[in-house]
Amino acid sequence: MPAGINRQWVVASRPRGAVAETDFSYREAPLPTIGDGQFLVRTLFVSVDPGLRGWLTRSPEYLSQALDLYLDAYFVTRGQMRVPPEYSAPLHIGSVMCSQGLGQVVESHHPDYAVGDFVTGLLGWQDYCSSDGATRVPVSRFKRVHPLPRYLGVLGNSGMTAYFGMLDVARPREGETVLVSGAAGATGSIAAQIARIQRCRVIGIAGGPEKRRWLTEELGLDAAIDYKSENIDLRLTELCPDGVNVYFDNVGGRTLEIVLDHMATWGRIALCGTISAYDHGGTPAGPANLARLATSRIRMEGFLAPDYGPRYREARRQLSAWLATGSLKPCEHIHEGFENIPRAFLGLFQGTNIGKAMVKLTDVPIAR
Repeated sequence: MPAGINRQWVVASRPRGAVAETDFSYREAPLPTIGDGQFLVRTLFVSVDPGLRGWLTRSPEYLSQALDLYLDAYFVTRGQMRVPPEYSAPLHIGSVMCSQGLGQVVESHHPDYAVGDFVTGLLGWQDYCSSDGATRVPVSRFKRVHPLPRYLGVLGNSGMTAYFGMLDVARPREGETVLVSGAAGATGSIAAQIARIQRCRVIGIAGGPEKRRWLTEELGLDAAIDYKSENIDLRLTELCPDGVNVYFDNVGGRTLEIVLDHMATWGRIALCGTISAYDHGGTPAGPANLARLATSRIRMEGFLAPDYGPRYREARRQLSAWLATGSLKPCEHIHEGFENIPRAFLGLFQGTNIGKAMVKLTDVPIAR
């Protein structure tokens, strides 16, 4: 049994408007004990995702984003889409902040989980958690082939979302123009690369000159728009004179409204996320030009990655193959230190990350 304490970040208050560091508090707890059929996991990496905002609020719209993360972990483990009561409401004040994580089994009384096994699942913002693999802390075991951060990024929920959202919902065809908002983020950066692999012309929207350069010079996109310094409407007129065939939307709000006016006839929009609204103090206004969907015969469809749970292995095989050949570049923004988890989470809403944001807590304790 490991010695020491279990550091935790817990929910201290419900945000009023933008989430703040003061909405979380640090706590030290005893290490969890395990019984028959259980095992103890030490967290190595904590994933920070915009959808976590949902567990802090009473808004059903925001909570649905958090449930996507839960369903992803549960579906991979049990092959079912059933939501226990504790995941259908915001976290209680004083609860450990819930999130995806990657860890290693350090003690086991479970026949299917051996000491040293790597797992991903809802480990939360803490050093240790106990699990039986299926219920309150659903986890999925994996064999390590790639560097560990890949299993929270390209081969994790972000990769699944990008893969099925782009290929099954948006369905780009060779030569089409594909636009991705939040293109320098965890999901957007993968979705944009998948469109490029499909031999499409790909344009990304991101904030700041560094991200714009990164998208074109590192990821090989055809063009990028800096929404902080450029007029999106004018840039789309310049870059897409024949319209946008596919729009992979990660932000919603005003950007979606602008893009709707630039969609080509028979265009497709995959609604992945609405990060522009996650930290909004009130209810953001929706697009005022939805009539464009009818006049231009545009299909707009929302989705959750767990809708495609039975095909996760297929997606991971293909994403892994693209990684191996260099067709797909991993994009990870790794913070270090347990104390920095809340700050890394807040950075998502300030646009500080490039690629998948996560926090490294410790090195692998048991060699495999």
